Amino acid sequence: MWKIQKGYDYVTKTFRLPVEQVEQLDKLAYENNLSLNQLVIQCLNFALENLDKGETDENKG
Repeated sequence: MWKIQKGYDYVTKTFRLPVEQVEQLDKLAYENNLSLNQLVIQCLNFALENLDKGETDENKG
């Protein structure tokens, strides 16, 4: 199960995200007393840790 954490070292990057996703993330961050940035970091960590490393369309011969 995903557990919300706090505190990281940072580097600045810029990403373009769909408005609907940002609205959902803003709401979730607010409900959990987190910054949007902290929430996005945790979502990305979860995605990377649970990434299916099987064969992708790019790797098919």
